[in-house]
Amino acid sequence: MIGKGAQQEQHTAGSSGLAICDAAALPVDEVLARLGSSSSGLSAAAAAERLETVGPNAVRSYRVRAWAVLARQLRSALLLLLAVTAVASFFLGNRSDAVVIGIILVASVGLGFFNEYRAERATAALHSQVRHNTVVLREGEATRVDVTELVPGDVVRLVLGDVVPADLRLSEVVDLECDESVLTGESEPAEKNTDVVPEGTATADLTGCAFMGTIVHAGTGTGVVVSTGANAEFGRIARGLGDREPETDFQRGLRSFSVLLLQVALVLTSMIVVINLLLDRPLIESLLFALAIAVGITPQLLPAVVSTALASGSRRLAARKVLVKRLVCIEDLGDVDILITDKTGTLTTGRIAFVEAVPLDGESAEHTVLHGLLATETEVGGSGKRIATNAMDTALWESAGETGRQVERYRRVDGVPFDHSRRMTSALVATPGDDAKFLVVKGAPESVLGRCVEASAAARETLAQLFDRGRRVVAVAAKDLDAARTRAGADDERDLHLTGFLVFSDEPKESARQSLGRLAELGITVKVATGDNSQVAERVCTELGLTSGGSVTGTELARLDDEQFTEVARRATVFARVSPEQKARLVRALRGEGRSIGFLGDGVNDALALHVADVGISVDSGTDVAKDAADVVLLEKDLGVLADGVTEGRRTFANTIKYVLMSTSSNFGNMFSAAAASAVLTFLPMLPSQILLNNLLYDSSQLALPGDRVDPEELRAPSHWDIAFIRRFMLFFGPLSSLFDFVTFGLMLGVFHAGPELFRTGWFVESLATQILIVFAIRTRRTPFIRSRPSRALIVTVAVVLAVGIGVTFSPFADDLGFTRLPLGFFLMLVVLIVAYLVLIEFAKRLFYAEPLHRLPPSPRRGRRHRLHRRAAHFSTAAHLPPLVLRRGSSAGT
Repeated sequence: MIGKGAQQEQHTAGSSGLAICDAAALPVDEVLARLGSSSSGLSAAAAAERLETVGPNAVRSYRVRAWAVLARQLRSALLLLLAVTAVASFFLGNRSDAVVIGIILVASVGLGFFNEYRAERATAALHSQVRHNTVVLREGEATRVDVTELVPGDVVRLVLGDVVPADLRLSEVVDLECDESVLTGESEPAEKNTDVVPEGTATADLTGCAFMGTIVHAGTGTGVVVSTGANAEFGRIARGLGDREPETDFQRGLRSFSVLLLQVALVLTSMIVVINLLLDRPLIESLLFALAIAVGITPQLLPAVVSTALASGSRRLAARKVLVKRLVCIEDLGDVDILITDKTGTLTTGRIAFVEAVPLDGESAEHTVLHGLLATETEVGGSGKRIATNAMDTALWESAGETGRQVERYRRVDGVPFDHSRRMTSALVATPGDDAKFLVVKGAPESVLGRCVEASAAARETLAQLFDRGRRVVAVAAKDLDAARTRAGADDERDLHLTGFLVFSDEPKESARQSLGRLAELGITVKVATGDNSQVAERVCTELGLTSGGSVTGTELARLDDEQFTEVARRATVFARVSPEQKARLVRALRGEGRSIGFLGDGVNDALALHVADVGISVDSGTDVAKDAADVVLLEKDLGVLADGVTEGRRTFANTIKYVLMSTSSNFGNMFSAAAASAVLTFLPMLPSQILLNNLLYDSSQLALPGDRVDPEELRAPSHWDIAFIRRFMLFFGPLSSLFDFVTFGLMLGVFHAGPELFRTGWFVESLATQILIVFAIRTRRTPFIRSRPSRALIVTVAVVLAVGIGVTFSPFADDLGFTRLPLGFFLMLVVLIVAYLVLIEFAKRLFYAEPLHRLPPSPRRGRRHRLHRRAAHFSTAAHLPPLVLRRGSSAGT
């Protein structure tokens, strides 16, 4: 009898779990006992109770916290310094200016907060739509649950391509191998068993355990959950990295760009402070002016523009039937330059139909069909109807007719399931009355013919003709076995007699030709990885106009070393009869060449490659394992939909770069003008509050940029950050802006004889007008409006902001802001200046873009840290996660 103390100890262990190294040193039965579980798993009630105690099996929280978003807005040292200086100015007597500066600062921060918070809410909504499931036993019944609901004591089943959902002590394995590279960095999969290991064994050598976040590379297994969330080995590492994902190429570019701006701001502000002090101007006034200029040169809304662009991109993709699991996937889609795809359903209709049976050696067509039906793997549905497990078997059963009813006379004794190394399936069948037994084998013709006693030249010629016609062919063979046999194995699949061929059709998809053309226009090379025959795949490619660089089979690939494999991967277009491991190896080889790889697959055998690819793409009708492994899910299996996704990714980047180029050039020009004017005028050319208001209005006018149209040439290849290009652009176009500012200064002083207020008002309006109208010229290398039309939203936003900017100078707030009414002649001059400015910019663009569009080579692929964060997204929740606390027994590393 178990005492009360022992019961309490067992309950505590069952709730919190065991360290994986402790569980590995115990027999499975003892582990189950310590966890208060059994081989049939927990009850639903017990699992729910433990979930309340230990919390979700997650390492990431996607909760949106308003204060965190606000903190990021306030993190700018320049903003903080400006606010402190404004407060000081307030207490030193300059109260009106300080209040105005404070109001504008609050409005600027509020605008950034609103947009970034809205984008984060969109991201959280995206996360909430994503579910990662696993198969668990609850009271002996297999059921699928979200991985975040797993608790210690749950019994989990693993199949090929699964992400191991928690740290498991394995109880059953069948040829189980796990890819543990995300933890250990080792590329070779680790073989698993159920053996007990000595205490103190290194984590990497715990062969009786499967680790959270690793991938089932081969075989199947069952195990009991011993640790979840941050208590698991992977969870501990992932939580230790923090919630923020590592920088992408895009984010690294933003950081480098920010450093560039900081350098420019420091030079300008230092120069302005020194000049103003030399001119004996008040220190506080000089400091406020210099800081306002520094803030003005900084595109404060850049994070909000980026977040808004990605969030709006995800919404547009969803409307086009593309679901992304994380916003960063949009960037990744835009980077793709090689797409590896399967054939069925993408290049073909996916509607597989049985065409005919081709009997051999005097057999009848009905006899060939009968053997094919006997070798199918089927399940019995609720109505008693047989349900085939793959599309070709389904088509065969639907066309079987009377032959299908004859199957009931035979008894299936045993079978050998299909696998991707044998590429065939077998059934041990007893004849009516159990008088005799025979083995019937069905599979890929190349595999089956190799197991036959003899395949005639006529049979091989017939097969070649079928392949040449683009037909999918399954070979059927059989042999007699002893009537006493009750088991069959792969070793029995030899000395067979060929019965005939089952012929199926899967016609090329009409829309695929156009989709392939779109992908080619996007600079994407398409390669086909298929389980079908190479001749069939080549024929489909030919019919769809996809230029082939040749084909290679899985058997040929298996004989190549890494260098030869990479060369073939680079050259060939069709990879036929390839195994799941070879698909993953193909992706790795091409990634090693610096290419960004997208892999499209929907089956269990695609899961390994989906995990390895830069962008894993599956379809809504795909298997759960494939959808779990994918970063992007297509609601339609259509390459045209995928082309939309790639286009959206590149559009997002292009529109963000537009904002960067316009902000740096116009802000730099305006601030350079202010610095120069302050050195020669007897008064400040613009008040700090006016500079901040100008910047706020300009930033507001750019919020429509994420939805702007993009020229086709910008989408033809992935774009990457080029800080040198941005610097050249700023230094080339910024002075052009300053040139017209200087003309404005001369006209205001020489024609309008402006005093400080009129001068500042005139320059404020001219600066704002040229700064926001130039968006139409800078946003494209083409002639604006004629050869490149901006979006309607951008036109309306710019018009509204310009009207507001001019209206402010006539408003009741004009005096508080230091503005005065402008004469009518100024606006006539303004129109002439704007037209001249836009014309000059067009000539300058031709000079600046005289060289053809330059594309930077892709940056090095992301490493282990990125893969850790990417895998961690698999275990995310909206719930709050407590701080990481290492439990006794947790290992130090792998």
